[in-house]
Amino acid sequence: MNRKSWSACRAAMFAALASIVSMTAAGDVTPPQRIPDSYAQPGTLVRLAHGRQLNLRCAGSGPQTVMLEAGSHTDSITWFRLQPLLAASAKVCSYDRAGYGFSSAGPLPRDLDADVSDLHNLVHHAGLKTPLVLVGHSLGSNIARRYAQQYPADVSGLVLIDPPAQNIAAFAPSWAKDETAMNARRFDFIRQCEASAEKHALTSPPPELRSCVAGGNPLASDKVNAATADYKSKPAFWRSLLSELQDNEVVFGQPVSPDEKHGSLPLVVLTAANTYADAPQAVRKSLEVARNLTQAKIVATSTRGERLSVDNTSHDIQLDQPQVVAEAVIKVLQQTGTATTR
Repeated sequence: MNRKSWSACRAAMFAALASIVSMTAAGDVTPPQRIPDSYAQPGTLVRLAHGRQLNLRCAGSGPQTVMLEAGSHTDSITWFRLQPLLAASAKVCSYDRAGYGFSSAGPLPRDLDADVSDLHNLVHHAGLKTPLVLVGHSLGSNIARRYAQQYPADVSGLVLIDPPAQNIAAFAPSWAKDETAMNARRFDFIRQCEASAEKHALTSPPPELRSCVAGGNPLASDKVNAATADYKSKPAFWRSLLSELQDNEVVFGQPVSPDEKHGSLPLVVLTAANTYADAPQAVRKSLEVARNLTQAKIVATSTRGERLSVDNTSHDIQLDQPQVVAEAVIKVLQQTGTATTR
């Protein structure tokens, strides 16, 4: 090997070592115990078509980008513990979906296709470097999977946090029937909250609607809780929530499609140990079977899929054990490098 070749090789070696050091730096970061006051105001408002804006929060830097996709009726606050851990390894972004947080309302219905379209527009209007690693929690895992199907060139890896059971009626029909009845009551309540918001009455709601603006998050300051209460007092939030929950019945009422394929995309599914801890003992086993089968099918959509169980966690693994999620994301970042795996 000549001197020039050796110099190039040595430079590449040091770059690789630096990358490894950066990737392991997340273990030195302590996740915050309380929600920072920065969540009381928007991060960067990214303008989409027709004057709409989505609120984007990014931290860190590096050759790769991680995008965090929240679960149902949740905004970017759900990532307050995980995002700082990943900022040591890559540029990491979270955002508020349309109608939530500081983001504008979007056209109805707010279904998977609408969410995927918004995410695609956000990524490209914000100039985020692709391919990126998508991290989805709960419903966010379905959005991430659909995005990877529709825009495979944009995605280099998937980390899915406790994807919910699909086709649950095939395993726990009585539970599914009760859920349908409960959803009907929930939808009626949301419509009442929306009607009250239309009248600007949620700042001081009547007793029967006080749960529309339930008490603030105990991990947040008065400033953050006030900002959250403000956006939940607007009709756009309730319209978005109703549409999303109605679509959830469709999304989770059917099994994982046999047509869903992710090739050799690195894909990690994290399974929470206590997702159904509050369910009646008589039905808990059936729910776990449905969830396990769903997640096994998701893992099988990629030749590089794997599933990891996480002890002592509720469905919100990103809040209970953010270090475990960070380790999974960093593992995928190391597998993907800066190039797509497709």
